[in-house]
Amino acid sequence: MQKSGEVILGGLFPVHFFSSIPDLSFTSQPQQPTCHSFYVQGFRQAQTMAFAIDEINNNSNLLPNVTLGYTLYDNCVELGIGFCGALSLISGQEEQIILHNTCVGNPPVVGIVGDSSSTPSIAISSILGLYRVPMVSYFATCSCLSDRQKYPSFFRTIPSDAFQVRAMIQILKYFGWTWAGLLITDDDYGLHAARSLQSELSVSGEGCLAYVEVLPTDKDTDELRRIVDVMKKSTAHVVIAFVFETHMINLMEEIERQNVTGLQWLASEGWTATAAVLQTPQLMPYLGGTLGIAIRRGEIPGLKEFLLQIRPDLLDSNSYGKTMVNQFWEFTFQCRFAPAPPGWLEVGGALCTGQEDLENVNTEFLDVSNLRPEYNVYKAVYALAYALDDILQCKPGRGPFSGHSCGTLQSLEPWQLVYYLERVNFSTPFSDQLSFDENGDVVPIYDVMNWLLLPDGSIKVQSVGEVKGSAFKGEELILDENKIFWNSISNKPVRSICSESCPLGTHMIRKKGEPKCCFDCIPCSDGKVSNMSNSLECTSCPEDFWSNPQRDHCVPKKTEFLSYLEPLGICLTATSLLGTFLCAVILGIFIYHRRTPIVRANNSELSFQLLLSLKLCFLCSLLFIGRPRQWTCQLRHAVFGISFVLCVSCILVKTMVVLAVFKASKPGGGTSLKWFGAMQQRGTILFLTSIQAAICTAWLVSASPTPHKNTQYQNDKIVYECVVGSSVGFAVLLGYIGMLAFLSFLIAFLVRNLPESFNEAKLITFSMLIFCAVWVAFVPVYISSPGNYADAVEVFAILASSFGLLITLFGPKCYIILLKPELNTKKAVMGHGTES
Repeated sequence: MQKSGEVILGGLFPVHFFSSIPDLSFTSQPQQPTCHSFYVQGFRQAQTMAFAIDEINNNSNLLPNVTLGYTLYDNCVELGIGFCGALSLISGQEEQIILHNTCVGNPPVVGIVGDSSSTPSIAISSILGLYRVPMVSYFATCSCLSDRQKYPSFFRTIPSDAFQVRAMIQILKYFGWTWAGLLITDDDYGLHAARSLQSELSVSGEGCLAYVEVLPTDKDTDELRRIVDVMKKSTAHVVIAFVFETHMINLMEEIERQNVTGLQWLASEGWTATAAVLQTPQLMPYLGGTLGIAIRRGEIPGLKEFLLQIRPDLLDSNSYGKTMVNQFWEFTFQCRFAPAPPGWLEVGGALCTGQEDLENVNTEFLDVSNLRPEYNVYKAVYALAYALDDILQCKPGRGPFSGHSCGTLQSLEPWQLVYYLERVNFSTPFSDQLSFDENGDVVPIYDVMNWLLLPDGSIKVQSVGEVKGSAFKGEELILDENKIFWNSISNKPVRSICSESCPLGTHMIRKKGEPKCCFDCIPCSDGKVSNMSNSLECTSCPEDFWSNPQRDHCVPKKTEFLSYLEPLGICLTATSLLGTFLCAVILGIFIYHRRTPIVRANNSELSFQLLLSLKLCFLCSLLFIGRPRQWTCQLRHAVFGISFVLCVSCILVKTMVVLAVFKASKPGGGTSLKWFGAMQQRGTILFLTSIQAAICTAWLVSASPTPHKNTQYQNDKIVYECVVGSSVGFAVLLGYIGMLAFLSFLIAFLVRNLPESFNEAKLITFSMLIFCAVWVAFVPVYISSPGNYADAVEVFAILASSFGLLITLFGPKCYIILLKPELNTKKAVMGHGTES
C-alpha cells in the first residue's frame, strides 16, 4: 500500500498469516514468495496507519504545509519477508511505482512503523541502528530490544516484556499462586520472557516454575501429547502462556482430546484479547476464566468511517494496494473477483462486484470497540509526526545540533529524527500521555482481561483491572475481583502451591533437587523459634529467654535458686532459726546456772563463746538461701568459714584445757595451767580465727565469688548460683576448718580415758567425729549436686554439723541442769556421788 507525500513513513504489518518461500537453488532467478491466509486484524492495523496519516495531513496544527505519505509492506509473519521489506523501504529500491505519471520511484522513508513481533524487529533494528533510522514498533515486546547499545534507534509504543513479566508476578502474588507452569514459543519473544520470568521470580521470591515447556511451531502431535502429560501430572494448577494464538490452537486440540480441566490460564498479551479463534463454546470448559495481560485499549474517533470507505472499485488499476484490498474484499464477502479460480463457480461460489456493502456484513474488521494493536500503531505514527513537527519548530541559531543548527525536512538525517523522537511528548485523543524513556520504551500500562462465559453461551473478554508502571512505586495492580469469572463450581480462584506454608514454630527444609517452593516443615529445636511462616531457619532466643512449647515466640526462662518460698528453702530456714533459738535458750540456761558446778567445771567462758559461735553458724546458713547477689556471694563463705573456725577453735582450746587440768592434778604439773589461763585461751581462739579471716580476705580480694546465671544444667532454666571465683581459696578455707577439726578430734581422742571427774573429752571426741563425718561426706555430694541443690547440700552440712556439736556438747549438760539437778553438785561433778 502506498501514498505519495513530501515525507514518507514506512510500515510493516502481518496482512497474511503464512507464506510459501520459493526454492532458493541459485540456479535461476528466485521468485517472489507468496502469502496466504488473510489476517483481517493485520490489514486493519495497516489501514489504521493510513488513517492516522490522513488525519495528520488534515490537521493544520501538526506538520502544517507538509504532506505525509506512506509505503506499507506485508511481512506475512515471516522474518525473511519482513526483513526484505524493511531494506527496500530504507534504500528506496522497492519496485518502481509511477506517481501521477510525472516521476518514477519513491523517496526513501524517514522512519518505519513496525515490526509486529520481536524476532523480525531484532533483525531489522540491528541494520537500521547502523544508520540511525528510527523504527517504532507497535507489538514487539522482547525486553532485549531495550538494549540501547545494540538498538540505538528502536522505539516502541507497547510495553516491554520485562514489565509484562512483573505484571504477571503481581497477579501471581495477588492470588497467592506460588507454583505455576510456563509455556513459551521457540523464539526471542518466548525465550526472553522465560528467562526474565525465572529471574524475577528468583529475585522477588514470589513463586517457582513447576515446568517450562516450549510449544512446537508446527502440529507435532507427539510433542504436544508429551507437554500435556507434563501439565496433567504437575501439581501446578496455574499455567502461564507466553505464546501466540497460532501455537495455542494446536495445544488446545490436544488438551480437549485428553480433557484436561481445572487449569487456571494466565495469558500474555500475544493471545489474551485477540485470539477470537480460541474463544469458542467448545474450548470454554478449558479456557474459561482465563486471566491475561492485554495491550492498553484505546479509542480512535473516525476510524470506522475511514474503514467503511474502502472500495476495490475506487482503486486505480495501477494502484500498489489493489491486490491487498481485493483479497480483503474476497475474504470478507466470501467471493472472488473475475476471472474466478477454476472450479469456483462450479461449486456455487459467488463473484465479487465491488459494490457489496461493508455495513451489512458481520466482520471483525469494523469492530473498533477493542482497539489494542491498532491503538499502538496510531500512537507510533503520531510519535513520528510530532518528532517531525518539532524539527519544523526549530529556530535557526538555536537548534540542538552542531553550531546550534536545526534539521530540515529537505535534508533530514535519520539520527536527527532519532534525537527528537527521544524527546517527544504528547497526549492522544484517549488522554494517554506518550513519551519514551532512555531505552525507547513507553510508560507501561496494561489491561487485565478475563474470559467470561455468559449464560446464553456466548463468550466475553472483559477488563477486570489494570497494571501501571511507575518509576517511583514500581508496578501497581488494580483488580475488581467481583467482576472476575472463575471456571469452577465454587467460582473462587484455584490454589496453586507446591508446599503448604510452614506453621509458626517450624522452618523450611527444601527438598533436594526441587524448586525452592517445594519444602518440608521441620519444628524448631529447643531454644529457637520461628514467628513467621516459610522461614528458612529458626532464630535463637535471647540469653534469658527460651522457646515456648509451640516454638513460635520466646518466653522468659524459669529462674531457679534456693528460695525462701519453696518447701526446701522453708525447711532449711526453719531449721536454721530453730538452731539459733536453741543456742539462745542454752546460752540463757548456762547464764542462769552459771554458778552451778557443772557449768563452772566445764569452763563457762569457753562454753559461752562456743554457743555464740554456733549461733553464728546457724545464722550464716541463711546467706545461702534466696537469690544470689554480689554481697551475699561474698559474705556467705566468708561468714561460714570464720564462724566455723571460731567454733572449732573454741572446741580445740576446750580440749587443750581438759588436758592441761589433768596434768595440773599430777604432782609437779601445776605449771601446765599457767600456760592455759584465760588470756591464753582467748588469744589462741583469736589467733586461729584471724588466720581464717586472712584466708577469706585474700580470697575475696584476688578472686571474689560472684553471682552467675547458669544454663548448663537445663537449657530452659536459669540457675542462679554463686561462682566461688577461686577454687583454691575455697579449698584452703575448708581445709583449714578440717585441719582444726581433725586436731581437736585427735587430742580429744587421746585424752578420752582421763579420770571422769575432769573429762569432757569423750563428748568432744564424739562431736568432732560427727563434724568430720558430715564434712567429709559433704565434699563429693557438693561437687556432684547441680544448681540450687549445691547450696542446699552446703546448708544441710552447716546445719547438721552445727546441730551435732550443739547436741553432743551441750545436750548432756542441759539434761543434768534441767532434769537431774541432784547431779549438778560439786561432789557429783568430782565423782564422789550425790550430796545428801
